[in-house]
Amino acid sequence: MSDTVNPDPMPSDFRYKKVYEKGKPVHKMPDAFTIKHPPMDLSKRAKIFSPFDALKGFDDELARARENAVNNFPDETVPPEEYP
Repeated sequence: MSDTVNPDPMPSDFRYKKVYEKGKPVHKMPDAFTIKHPPMDLSKRAKIFSPFDALKGFDDELARARENAVNNFPDETVPPEEYP
């Protein structure tokens, strides 16, 4: 039995496979496109998506789970398998 990783993770019937395989467009500086649309700084790009909450209430649920873990297992010196 071999541990090979599938080099192509997308399904063979992926609708946009040809578009995906083309990759990102490469523009030579300074062409008309890059003058009109300069590359965005990554920190600014991250700010665009930061307010987007795909899973509403997920952060609140994580906070509740974290609080439960702290309240139910306050002593970090005892290994988890020894808890009642």
